[in-house]
Amino acid sequence: MIIERSAMTRPVKLLRVSFLAFFIAITGLQTASADTVYPDKNRIVSAGGSITEIIFELGEQDRLVARDSTSNYPEAAIKLPDVGYMRRLSPEGVLSVNPDLIIAIEGSGPKETIELLAEADIPFVMIPNEFSRAGIVAKINAVANTLGVEQQGAKMAAELDAALKEAEDKANAVESKKRIMFVLTARGGRYLISGTGTAADGIIRMAGGINAVSQYEGYKPLTDEAMSAAKPDIILLMQRTGQHQITDEDLANQPAIAITPAGQSKNFVRMDGMYMLGFGPRTARAIVDLNKLFYPNES
Repeated sequence: MIIERSAMTRPVKLLRVSFLAFFIAITGLQTASADTVYPDKNRIVSAGGSITEIIFELGEQDRLVARDSTSNYPEAAIKLPDVGYMRRLSPEGVLSVNPDLIIAIEGSGPKETIELLAEADIPFVMIPNEFSRAGIVAKINAVANTLGVEQQGAKMAAELDAALKEAEDKANAVESKKRIMFVLTARGGRYLISGTGTAADGIIRMAGGINAVSQYEGYKPLTDEAMSAAKPDIILLMQRTGQHQITDEDLANQPAIAITPAGQSKNFVRMDGMYMLGFGPRTARAIVDLNKLFYPNES
């Protein structure tokens, strides 16, 4: 869904709408029509790593004046001013670069920041984020349409759609699929584990694995018993640095991990978080790379 600042055109029943619709109601934002474009906006802030990557891939990077902290690729993006984490955007940081348009991934916020930006009369376009091949194609088209470069977007989307389908089909041709558990955090014996409906769940399935935890949506802590019952063949983690990284040895020594098939074989797979979970222009390559890590002995 793409949203922008404008007057409400119909009443909203708050008890029956989603969080995003509630957001729309309290901030004066509403669903924009599919043909809402901003071809003349040249001071754009992008929030969301995949949004920034798409803008660069479309060749529209010269229109960017800032990006959020998840936008760490390509290298040229890092040189842009950083307005903070997409879910904790600072209104002062955003307004300091004098933007005329903000393009953000769904889930960006907080609502207080969006309220202030709405009061400043800055168009705020929210791009949907579905963790699938179709979702990536829709994201590219939404960004391209917003920028007024529909033809470039359609070409890019078609090429990536074909690459994604090829990568996904090859990855899922494996005969015996492995059970993968994505661990977001693992410190002090506490584990935050992906269920269904997450980026981790999406990429596991696209890369030819089975999500070992499917009894809930989102991320939740698991008990030692639940970890053991999930029987993961592989523990999947984001590659981190410094104090945020947990070594394979430390991970294998944690009791809840040690009793799983993955822990016993020390089968831990790590990958850069934005590359793996960004669902953008690089996802076809990420699928291929992740599949090779899941099934290193497959031809």
